[in-house]
Amino acid sequence: MKTTRGVVLIHSAPSAMCRHVEWALGGVTGAPLDLDWTPQPAERAAYRAELSWSGAVGMGARLASALRGWPQLRFEVTEEPAAGCEGERWAYTPTLGVFHATLGLHGDVYVHEDRLKKAIVDDALGLRLLPDSLADLLGTRWDDELETFRQAGEGVQVRWLHQVV
Repeated sequence: MKTTRGVVLIHSAPSAMCRHVEWALGGVTGAPLDLDWTPQPAERAAYRAELSWSGAVGMGARLASALRGWPQLRFEVTEEPAAGCEGERWAYTPTLGVFHATLGLHGDVYVHEDRLKKAIVDDALGLRLLPDSLADLLGTRWDDELETFRQAGEGVQVRWLHQVV
């Protein structure tokens, strides 16, 4: 079994949702969680938390899937590259939905060839401007929306969790 590690950043969650987030993440990791929730100054009555994890490759996808679809949640999940596996990143905002990207060894977003070809064709056909397509392929709108929430959480303590096997 290949192992990796990553981080779950809950940028914004209403207080009533915090326990549910812990249950959802605990269901994936196999261990009950009691995250350190701190007020999120970027949004009234919202809280933020971080969870560093280690576990099997693919755990990042399972964590992101457990959180997606809750309309008032903002989060990011990263999974570092492992031997023979690229890394991944998921971002979610209520207005934009889910963004997913493949990450290289140094954290760069990889855009697959067919997605680039489609963006070029869409531009040539006048369907969508190439800079707009490239921005979406890189997650620019998600980064722009989440940046305020990221900055509001700087200096917060990180907690490590290892998958229970």
